[in-house]
Amino acid sequence: MIRVKSAREVELMRQAGRITAAARAYAGKMVAPGVTTLEIDKAVNAFIRSKGAVPTFLHYGGFPKSVCISINDEIIHGIPGKRVIKEGDLVKIDVGATKDGYVGDCAATFIAGKGTEEARRLVEVTRQSFFEGIKYARPGCRVSDIGAAVQEYVEKHGYSVIRDYVGHGVGAVLHEDPEVPNYGVPGHGPRLVRGMTIAVEPMVAMGDYACHTLANDWTVVTNDGSLAAHYENSLLITDGEPELLTWPEGFDI
Repeated sequence: MIRVKSAREVELMRQAGRITAAARAYAGKMVAPGVTTLEIDKAVNAFIRSKGAVPTFLHYGGFPKSVCISINDEIIHGIPGKRVIKEGDLVKIDVGATKDGYVGDCAATFIAGKGTEEARRLVEVTRQSFFEGIKYARPGCRVSDIGAAVQEYVEKHGYSVIRDYVGHGVGAVLHEDPEVPNYGVPGHGPRLVRGMTIAVEPMVAMGDYACHTLANDWTVVTNDGSLAAHYENSLLITDGEPELLTWPEGFDI
C-alpha cells in the first residue's frame, strides 16, 4: 500500500533527510587511500547518533553495519570491515538515518584520489541519470516514467542499468511501496500524487547489468567484474518539481 504523507510526516522526513545527507557528505570526505571501510562506518555511526538519530541500516534485515560501502565492481550492500581503500577506487556510500520514526535514505559514489577519466565519467553519468529521471517525479506521471528516463540516459552513454535492484517508497520504514525501477517503458505503474515520498537510486554498470550476491549473502557485484556506480536521494512529490529530502550533497550540520 502506498502511503501519502501528512504535513507533519513530511517535516519529520525533512529532519531525517537532512541528517542523512550530512552523513553521506561526512563519509564522502573520509574516502581516501589508506582509510578502511570500517573506519568510515564507525565515524558515520557516531555522527548520526550525535544528531539524535540512529543508523537505519544497522541490523536491518540482519545487516551488520551502519553504512553500505561498496567498492569498484561491488554495486550495493558492501559490508564495512578491514578493507583498505586504494588510489582510484570507486567507493559507493549508501546511508540511512532514522529520526523520530522517519527515515532518510541516500547514496553517492566517491573516487579515492584522482581516479581514471572513465571512472569519473561513470560516476557523473550515474548521478545525472538520477536528475534525468526525477524530471518525471511529478503528479500525474507514473513510476515507470522515472525509470524509462534513467535507462535512456544511461544507455545513451554506453552503460547498463542494474535490473535486479530498484528504488522504493520511503517513510516510517526504509522500504515502502511502490518499487521504483531504473528501467522500463513509460506509462506504467502507480501514478504519482502529491505527498508521496520515494527514493530514486540509479545503479549503473560500465559493462553488462548481470550481477550476483557474494557468499556473505549481502554484497552484490557485477558478473563481468566491471565497475559500478550508485546515486540516490529521498524525495517528496509536490505540486510541481520534487523536493529532495536528502539535499544538498555537501552540507554539514
